[in-house]
Formats: sequence, C-alpha cells, structure tokens
Amino acid sequence: MTKHLYTLDGTEKGWWTVSLGGRVWLPKGELPFGYANDWNLAGKEAKIVGEWQGESVWLIHDKMDNDMCSPRLIAALDETLFKLVGRGVQLAEFYRSHRFCGYCGSKMRHSETEWACLCDNCHERYYPQIAPCIIVGIRHQDKILLAHHVRHKHTPLYTVLAGFVEVGETLEEAVAREVFEESNIRIRNIRYVSSQPWPFPHSLMMGFLADYDSGELRHDPSELTSAAWYRYDDLPQIPPSDTIARRLIEDTIANIRKDKE
Repeated sequence: MTKHLYTLDGTEKGWWTVSLGGRVWLPKGELPFGYANDWNLAGKEAKIVGEWQGESVWLIHDKMDNDMCSPRLIAALDETLFKLVGRGVQLAEFYRSHRFCGYCGSKMRHSETEWACLCDNCHERYYPQIAPCIIVGIRHQDKILLAHHVRHKHTPLYTVLAGFVEVGETLEEAVAREVFEESNIRIRNIRYVSSQPWPFPHSLMMGFLADYDSGELRHDPSELTSAAWYRYDDLPQIPPSDTIARRLIEDTIANIRKDKE
C-alpha cells in the first residue's frame, strides 16, 4: 500500500476517518461513507490507510465542529473496521506530534513508502510508537480474579489485570510483575492467548491466562479501587464482547466448566 498524501478534489470515494487528538468524526454515530464532496471534504489532505468492504479507508488529520467521538464506538460494529479506524487515529496523532524533528528541529515530511516521518536536514527517520501491554485472566479453583480500576470509577465495570511492558523484560516477566504489583499474589502456568491493537492511545494488548500460585490478595489502591475472586457463574459487570479482556474471562470460565464435567 502506498502512503501518498492526496489533496482531495471531491471525487474520491470511501470511508472517511477524520481524526485529531484521539477522537474520530462519527456523524450520526457512524463512520462517514461516500464521495469526499458528500461530506464537504474537498481540498483537505488525506491518506489511504486500508480497505473495508471493497472501498478505501481514508485518513484526514483534522477535526470537525461536531460529532468528534471516541473510536471505541466503532468496536461494536466490526473488528476489521475498528482496527483500520484505530490505525487512522494513531497515525493522526503520530503526524501531529512529529511535525518537527526531535534532533535538529527541522520541519519533517511524510514518507510515501511507509508509515514514517522523515527529516531532510539530519536524515532521522521516525516511526509510530506502539506500547506493548499485557492483560491476564487469573484462575483460582472455580474463581477468576477481577478488579475495579480507578479509571472506571464512574462505572461498575470489573475486568482482569493489565499493564505496560517495561524496558528489558519479557512478556511473561511483565505479566508476573504487574500481577504482583497490583494484587500481591504470585501466579504460575502463564500462557499466551491472543493480541488486540488498542488505540488508547497506541497500545498492543497481548492476552494471557494464568493460575494462582500463592499470596494473599491485596489490591494496589493507586491502580484499583477493589479486587476479589469471583465464582465463574456469579460475575459482576464485565467488559463487552469486542475486547480481549472479555475473551480472557470467557476462556477462563470455559476452562473451569470443562474441568467440572
């Protein structure tokens, strides 16, 4: 896929990701589709970031006066579209934060062959940053560890533990460290499940399952408002089905049910 920057003449057709500051334009709660002229986008600069349902998905690094929303609203519609919109949102932020070279201060330009910003003065090359994160479902007999996070203080949502990978550690080491730091327990039998791009703001979530090993549960109040072991058939409100957190919870429940057969 070429990464050319086009100035729209109005005849271009496709899905329109208009994004700035981590928000995306969703008039009527939907991603705009049609010709650029249909949405008054002629004259704006745009890149093609992918294809969905046989039509181009365009990125415009800009904002509209109304209906700038979280890209999270797209997740329930279609996983592939959410990934493409997430790519657009992350690229928009990348281009916004790399207008000038961090080494020499010169104005940068967009590469036409890859997702990158180039400095013609000192020849530095910058790529979008991706933050690796781990997320883990932990089982103890017929229970699963769920926590209420500080960031969810306005909702009764309970989910599994997660955190960022630090410099110099493996994914498995990050899983064990984050779990101990947030819950005071140690785990074993750590195994990888799957991953999910997560544009909030630029994460790659890598999901694991694990089993309780030792320690008394004690949550970190700076990260969690509470944490507890919940029976597989008596859970609080958990994340929606389009998240990797929900998959880890469902996989844990499936394993418990299988062992009870």
